[in-house]
Amino acid sequence: MAKLFLITLLCAFPVFAQTEANSHYFVDANYYYGSLLVQNKNVAQLNRNQPEGIILGFNKKTFGEKYWQQEYNYPDWGISLGYQNFNSQVLGENISAYGHFNFYFFSRKLQLRIAQGIGVNTNPFDLETNFKNNAYGSSVLASSYFLLNYQQKNIYKGLGLQAGLSFIHHSNGSFRAPNSGTNVFAVNVGLRYDFDEKETAYIPLEEKQDFNEPLHYNLFLRGGANEGDIVGLGRHPFLVVGAFVDKRISYKSTFQLGAEVFFSKFLEKEIEYRSVAFFDEDFADTDYKRVAVFGGYELRISRFAIPMQLGYYVYWPSKYESPVYERIGAKYYFLENLYGLFTVKAHGANAEAIEFGVGIRL
Repeated sequence: MAKLFLITLLCAFPVFAQTEANSHYFVDANYYYGSLLVQNKNVAQLNRNQPEGIILGFNKKTFGEKYWQQEYNYPDWGISLGYQNFNSQVLGENISAYGHFNFYFFSRKLQLRIAQGIGVNTNPFDLETNFKNNAYGSSVLASSYFLLNYQQKNIYKGLGLQAGLSFIHHSNGSFRAPNSGTNVFAVNVGLRYDFDEKETAYIPLEEKQDFNEPLHYNLFLRGGANEGDIVGLGRHPFLVVGAFVDKRISYKSTFQLGAEVFFSKFLEKEIEYRSVAFFDEDFADTDYKRVAVFGGYELRISRFAIPMQLGYYVYWPSKYESPVYERIGAKYYFLENLYGLFTVKAHGANAEAIEFGVGIRL
C-alpha cells in the first residue's frame, strides 16, 4: 500500500501542475490506516483486519471575494478520490469520488475537511458467492468522510506535510438489503503541494451583515426506493410529505420545527411477511404509515446547506426500529425560496433510506 501511495502521488502532481502558474489551487494526498468500528452486532464478525486507504484531493482556495468565504474564514472547496482496502476477501475494496469543503482553525494550521460522495464496492453481498458480506447489499454506495489534519505548508518549494485523524463511512442507505454499512476510524499522514508559494492577501470582513429573518414556512416532498431488513422482499418506493417552520438567526444558522408523514411500501411488505412467518393474523392489519414531529438545524454555506434533524414518531403502529430517528444530508438553493434535497434517514447506526426531494420556502 505504501508503494501504491507513492506511485499515485508522483502521477497526480504532474497532472495537476498543468494549471496556470498563478492559479490558487493545491493538491494533497493522505494515506490512512485504521480500524473497522462495530456500530452494531451485524458487522462484529467482519472486524478482523485493519483497513487502509488513500485519499487524493484537488482544492480551490478562496480569499473573500464573496461574503460566505469571509464568514467561514476563507475555506477551500474541491473534489477528492478515495480508495479503501479492507484487507478482507468478504468486504473487498471501495473506490469513491467526493465533493468537499476544507475549513481552517488556529491560524490555518488545523484543517477540517467534510466530504460527501458516491462509491463502488468490488465484492458486495451475494446469496451464493458472498453471503457473509452483510455490510453492502449493492455495489453502488453513498459515502462520506471527515479529515482533521495538522498542516505545515510550504516546507520546500510549495511542498508541505500533514497528519491527523480520519473517519470514513460507506452505506447504500438500504437501497438494497443487507445494509449494515461500514465506519472506519483511522490515523493518516500525507503531503500537500501548493502551486503558489506566496500567500495571497485575504479580503477582511469589514461589516457583518444581518441575516436575522422572520419565521418562514416550508413545504417539502421526499422520495426514493429502499428495501427492508429481510433479504428477498425486493425494493419498493417510498414518499415523505411534510411541512416545517424555520427561523434564520444568522448567516450560518437556521432552526426548524415541523412534522412529516411516511408512506413506505417496504414496510407494508415486511408486515405482510411477518404476519405469515409468525402466524399472526392481527399483525397483518397493522398500518404501515408513520407520522412524526422533528426539530432541526441547518448550516448554510453559500447556496449549499447541511440540514440535520432529529425526529420522533407520534403515530407508529408497525414498531419498525426505534421511535427516534435522525437525518443528515445536503441541500442546494436554486432560488431563495426553492431548494433540492439529498438526505439519509437512519435509526441510530441503521440507515433506512437515501432520500431525494424538493422544497419551497414561503
